Amino acid sequence: MSGLVAHPRMVTLEGGEGAGKSTVLAALRIFLIECGDDVVCTREPGGTPLAELIRDLLLGRDHEPPSAEAELLLMFAARAQHVRETIQPAIERDAWVISDRFTDASYAYQGGGRGLDVDFIAALERHAVGIQPGLTLLLDVPVVVGRERASGRGHVDRIESEQDTFFQRVHDTYLARAAAEPQRFRVIDATQTPQAVAADAVAHLRAWRDSL
Repeated sequence: MSGLVAHPRMVTLEGGEGAGKSTVLAALRIFLIECGDDVVCTREPGGTPLAELIRDLLLGRDHEPPSAEAELLLMFAARAQHVRETIQPAIERDAWVISDRFTDASYAYQGGGRGLDVDFIAALERHAVGIQPGLTLLLDVPVVVGRERASGRGHVDRIESEQDTFFQRVHDTYLARAAAEPQRFRVIDATQTPQAVAADAVAHLRAWRDSL
């Protein structure tokens, strides 16, 4: 991860569709607030007004679908804005940042899912982002289980409508990244009840916070 600055107070949640990131994010936020910490919760793509507009372009289904390369570049355009306008200011005031997805998602979805060049993604990460989280919680759930959960929410966006084979590549890429960076990743069994998954996530964050 040459050229990237790791920020200990930045925590990211990753995982496929239906992994339960929203529930976990809420639990982590409550934990940090109860500890008396300043915390900023955000998401990707999104996190700023401009980045949210880009999110609509990426996930909407009422316009032509972007090519794989355009999808990747739009993701990084939103991420660059997110970092400059939301994440960096929070870090500079010593707040915690919890983000529902970050750059690992591009390696998983555009790299693993779409088959784009990992070196190209890494170059964009270095030049347009420049930072990485200190802790990443990967909520691991089998593709079939995650898809069933996601379909139960009703609306399905453009990326969520991909085939199972796409999501299996995403899933496998996430696990490969976690295996390659065990010092940053914590893998959580997301087939458990939402309460159990949230409890595991809070336990990992508590241990991480205590270690700083």
